[in-house]
Amino acid sequence: MPLGKLKEYVFMQLPQCLKDESCCPLTNPPEKVKLSSLLKGKNVIIVGIPGAFTPKCSKMHIPEYDKLYTEFRKKGIDDIYVTTVNDPYVTSSWLKSMKIKNVKSIPDGNGKFAKDIGMLVKKENLGLGDRSWRYAMVIRNGKVEKIYEEEGKRNNCHTDPLLVSRAGNVLKDLN
Repeated sequence: MPLGKLKEYVFMQLPQCLKDESCCPLTNPPEKVKLSSLLKGKNVIIVGIPGAFTPKCSKMHIPEYDKLYTEFRKKGIDDIYVTTVNDPYVTSSWLKSMKIKNVKSIPDGNGKFAKDIGMLVKKENLGLGDRSWRYAMVIRNGKVEKIYEEEGKRNNCHTDPLLVSRAGNVLKDLN
């Protein structure tokens, strides 16, 4: 994945009223959100994970980012997003089930974002189909400044490394 400006992507996100269950899903479908609107004028971290409700993502990776959110803010990070090849209903329910307060979701239901940035891998050996490889990227005003890609990226990898993209590692490396 190259450093520099990301191209435009459109993601589907649930409106707030669906997240807090104050409106009807039948009359309030997911909304289109442009990536550029999330990044413009901000310092952001996007964390790519294999899937919502998967063990490492749920027990370690994303909870660590949520727990260290205040420390990231002190280092100039405005927002932290998690992206996964899951639909907006799944990602929203997953974050809610973990009581995540500070990490927001960017659902990549069709895997287009992961594919375009070179992070889409097959995990058919685990029955998961196409998924994102694990990574974190620091983005400043729409430009990728640094990428923390886990080693060993390949299709049907038998391991699921979680070292370089961990919240503590990214935090200590921020200027």
